[in-house]
Amino acid sequence: MLLLGLGLALFFAIHLVPTAPAFRDGLKERFGENGYKGLFSVVSLAGFALIVYGYHKLQINPGKNPQLWFPPAGMKHAAFALMLPASIFIVAAYIPSRIRTTLKHPMLIAIKTWALAHLLVNGDLASMVLFTSFLLFAIYDRISLKHRTGGLGPLGDAKGGIQGDIKVVVAGIAFYVFMMVWGHTNLIGVSLIAI
Repeated sequence: MLLLGLGLALFFAIHLVPTAPAFRDGLKERFGENGYKGLFSVVSLAGFALIVYGYHKLQINPGKNPQLWFPPAGMKHAAFALMLPASIFIVAAYIPSRIRTTLKHPMLIAIKTWALAHLLVNGDLASMVLFTSFLLFAIYDRISLKHRTGGLGPLGDAKGGIQGDIKVVVAGIAFYVFMMVWGHTNLIGVSLIAI
């Protein structure tokens, strides 16, 4: 649990920096724009690597990862249903569209939906810590965006129309199918459907 906790602490500590504009601007002034981005990237990747490694170690060592509750079988269907819009919202963060404009911060909505879906089907301690952490961070970040300027995501204030909506939905569905059929099994190590 130590490695997972350390990874989460690093990952969220650096991701909290943009929620404190004065502190973020001070870092940019001290290290320069590129230095700040480099520091952000290195700490993010280190935190992410520790999260993945720590979570994996706990999943293969159930003695250190107690089961806190046993999700009902029907929760799997709810998780599958939630992951479809989550996949579309992830794509919407990167393609100008009316979907993105309406949601304002589709990546944060995707993270909340993803975390909730996974909390419904995972009752072990490591999963509860991991997915609850991401859910709480996304909620906090969304609230903080109401009180600060900027934070518009990778597209800034770019807007799109119906063509963007079509691209977002098609790419989101393709991503969802990819993860269901191949990605989750081969990248995460957990098979979702039998083929």
